[in-house]
Amino acid sequence: MGQAAQLLRVSPETVRRWAETGRLPAGPGPDGSRIVDGVVLAAFAKDRVAGLHPLPSGTVVTSVRNSFAGIVTAVQPDDVGRWRSSRVRTGVVSVVTGESVEELGITVGATVTARVKSTEVHIDLT
Repeated sequence: MGQAAQLLRVSPETVRRWAETGRLPAGPGPDGSRIVDGVVLAAFAKDRVAGLHPLPSGTVVTSVRNSFAGIVTAVQPDDVGRWRSSRVRTGVVSVVTGESVEELGITVGATVTARVKSTEVHIDLT
């Protein structure tokens, strides 16, 4: 169930709930745990892409592999070149445009996810 959850990018609890309701067929494993057959899982994933099994509301899907969940500990307004920006500290310090800070409502105490891809850091308000 945990591996299926990871591959589908949902929580293990979501996969368990789908199995309990019959939405995702699962059978008994050799040790008594529930397992999802790989062929069944592949078909389910394909159906999800086609919109037949949409992601739960609020699920973030991204190609970024390096993610750091955290809490904003400081928002420091700054001027970088011609751009108004803020330094957002979450254990990772990132420079975010002032406009993005305002649009996302990033404030001290907000929970966010810093997503690092190449030379960029993306901040998702969670």
